[in-house]
Amino acid sequence: MSSNLPDRPTFQAEAPAGTTWGRIDGTSMGTSWTVKYLGASSDAARQELANAVQRALDGIVEQMSTWESDSIISTLNRAEAGWYQLPPAFFYVLRHALELAELSGSAYDPTLGRLTNLWGFGANGRIEQPPSQDEVNSAIALCGWRLTALNHEHQGVWQPGGLQFDLSSIAKGYGVDEIARVLDQHGVLHYLAELGGELKTRGFNARGTHWEVDIEAPDQSGANLPVLLADCALATSGDYRRCFQHGGQRYAHTLDPRTGQPLRHCLESVSVVHEQCMMADGLATALLCMGAEKGLAYARRKSIAAVFIARAERGLAVEMTDKFRDLAESGLSQG
Repeated sequence: MSSNLPDRPTFQAEAPAGTTWGRIDGTSMGTSWTVKYLGASSDAARQELANAVQRALDGIVEQMSTWESDSIISTLNRAEAGWYQLPPAFFYVLRHALELAELSGSAYDPTLGRLTNLWGFGANGRIEQPPSQDEVNSAIALCGWRLTALNHEHQGVWQPGGLQFDLSSIAKGYGVDEIARVLDQHGVLHYLAELGGELKTRGFNARGTHWEVDIEAPDQSGANLPVLLADCALATSGDYRRCFQHGGQRYAHTLDPRTGQPLRHCLESVSVVHEQCMMADGLATALLCMGAEKGLAYARRKSIAAVFIARAERGLAVEMTDKFRDLAESGLSQG
């Protein structure tokens, strides 16, 4: 990914003969997906592409959805202690998730399924009041990425017994990457692929310019931040959509792996641009858990293109890394 975007793209917006700008869509992972693209104009070709995308996403759900009782991850979470071989896609995502857990100093953790359910944000359903500290402590004792290990030669994972894996904070981003892979395999050169708000682009839009997308303001003020994307992905993690209220306290769905509690700092959302949507998705969650100050410092140190939106005395405060600023300013200048 390069932040040095061309001022005058060479792509011509007119669709070549036999192609047209179209859209396909569907549902997966409890949300919707859409693709805007330049491709074959026939209905049959469009349906074939939509079917291929849906099959790829269905495969991810069958492997990594904790909301499906017969998925591979749900089966693994119920398994007794031992080594278990994983399908290549599952192993690939889990490997990257565990690497991110280590690199982020445990600000990210793909083994929080027990805590997620305890707080009412998992497949077990919502709760009416927050759990007690004793319940949280008991759940924390059975969580933690250091409790597991991978066998790379045989694509195996160690289940110590009782550990509940949860890839929901990275699997959706991987789903976007899979949509892009299908589009690439079908020879689609220009597209915007989106799944539940996470997205990835290639080439140019119908105007012949790089794809411009908006990062939503958490306060729904409409003051969105435009970003210009060139063959890369954007993912956002925030605490303002899924939450519940109890006793005048707001409890957000993003949990701090180190405390077992919902995040309570002023940071509302983090958006990350990366070549891989899977990594953008996981990094956004990790940076959100770190908080505004530590997250921004980490992103700058690691040269991550990220923007942080936090609650302030007067509305929202926006901070971004230099790498992200290049993309945002490019989007503003061409908007």
